[in-house]
Amino acid sequence: MSINGLFPIDKWNFSTQSILNNLPQEERAFLYANMTELPLKKGEVLFRQGTVPQGLYVVMQGKVKKYHMNGKGKEQIIYVANPGELLGYHAILSSERYPDSAAALEESIAGLIPKEDFLQVLDGSAKLSRMLLRSLSHEFTVLVNSISVFAQKSVRERLAIALIVLREKFKSGGEGLVEINVSRSDLANMVGSGTENVVRFLKEFKTAGILDTAGRKIIIRDVRQLIALSGYGSL
Repeated sequence: MSINGLFPIDKWNFSTQSILNNLPQEERAFLYANMTELPLKKGEVLFRQGTVPQGLYVVMQGKVKKYHMNGKGKEQIIYVANPGELLGYHAILSSERYPDSAAALEESIAGLIPKEDFLQVLDGSAKLSRMLLRSLSHEFTVLVNSISVFAQKSVRERLAIALIVLREKFKSGGEGLVEINVSRSDLANMVGSGTENVVRFLKEFKTAGILDTAGRKIIIRDVRQLIALSGYGSL
């Protein structure tokens, strides 16, 4: 079922999927001309926090997680990118090192557009500049919303929100049940809690008929109950 009108999913998703497709054909062709396809195994790192950016990444297949490592080596997943979404352009625009890392959540393919090609098109494209500015503004809203949730919501509520967001990421377009294929540790790193807490609440949700599990897969059966548990009304 659709959650439109029930949950503000746009507050949890970045808006980069349409940027390259909406460019004039000649600009898009120039960006893709020297793009390198990078096959990624599950867990393989695309770029690391603190390194110098080499270019703009486009998720072509699979799913890639953006995450930040704190001083104690604890991973916090910031976002999960689907095919068509862009990664790594913030560091290029700011002429700084990557503020976060990216790694494949599952077997994936990413395209690397050289930094020089991206900047050349950006210099001459008012449309690309406008779309990136709009995207950056929206991403700021998404991140502020995420920070607010971490400060105000319980682990149970944050897990419900994470499962709703992942359900949208893993939807195949049909109306059937959605299977989320993610490790418990990755889910815990999205929620910002220990894996044992996440496992405990998943069992609770399963007992309530909200979801089923099959190995690492989570099958969402009642998204309305998840939305109710998320405390969405007080977001």
